[in-house]
Amino acid sequence: MDLAESKVDVQAIYQPGASSIEGLPTALEFFYAHPGVMLCPHWHAQVEVNYIIRGHAHYRMKDHDLTLSAGQLCLFWGGQPHQMDEVSSDCVYAGAHLPLVYFFRLRLPQMISERIMKGSTLLSSATGLSDEENFARWFRYVKSRQEEKVQNAVDELLLRLQRIAFEPYRMTVEGEEKPITLDAPHPSTRSLARMCDFIAANFLQEIDSTDIARAADLHPKYAMSLFKKSTGMTLSKYVTLLRLSHAQAMLMDDRINVLQAAMESGFGSISAFNKSFKDIAGTSPSTYRRDIRHIAQALNVATNGKVQ
Repeated sequence: MDLAESKVDVQAIYQPGASSIEGLPTALEFFYAHPGVMLCPHWHAQVEVNYIIRGHAHYRMKDHDLTLSAGQLCLFWGGQPHQMDEVSSDCVYAGAHLPLVYFFRLRLPQMISERIMKGSTLLSSATGLSDEENFARWFRYVKSRQEEKVQNAVDELLLRLQRIAFEPYRMTVEGEEKPITLDAPHPSTRSLARMCDFIAANFLQEIDSTDIARAADLHPKYAMSLFKKSTGMTLSKYVTLLRLSHAQAMLMDDRINVLQAAMESGFGSISAFNKSFKDIAGTSPSTYRRDIRHIAQALNVATNGKVQ
């Protein structure tokens, strides 16, 4: 792929938008690119898969920092605020954003999925030339928009991620790396996937735990308990996270005000939206949008000597 043969002359900057992963919180997306430095932490409702092909990148997670170098692969829960704040000039990475409906179809050991969902990052160096070739091919297949090729890319990616458990890997826990051992696959992945399927299709509507449980043929109390045990989140918190991801992207559009972003993202009131947004971002929606604009303008002045 030509991209992997070039270098970055000007540092790219990442900003969320309606067509980015924040605005598509239920989409499975592949990427193969020079990563852009993030001006501030962001979040999205997918498990993120990153494979460093060249160079290195530094990540700031909620509870830990880590640097990945060429040949390393990681998985982490994108619902925690995270930021890629430094990348080498030659950095190229590939990967995907996995909605939970796909993540819970993986036959990973229960301990892996639970720790990822609760904030740990899985790190693997058991990679090779085939990974670089496969990630490039999967990206080409998805970009082709040919249904059979897209499905092949998804199927092969999921099988590759399941293989992580067969090789040495580590997980960060509270800032430290600790070895972990295998256990049995999660026994209720089908029910979790069905709940996530329903939420993905209806999170902008008024839904509650009863609706979600019914879609998976479960009793509401059992559905809530299963989801909380597996993800560390309540069902309502996950629905809220999808809505916040959607709203985060809308806030980057100057034509949309805060009230409109709240209503079109499924929140019943501006006060509920403000509270939920501040809980995850640490600031109000209006301040978040203002700060990102100011940082972007300052960076543009430093780079180009002018304000746009």
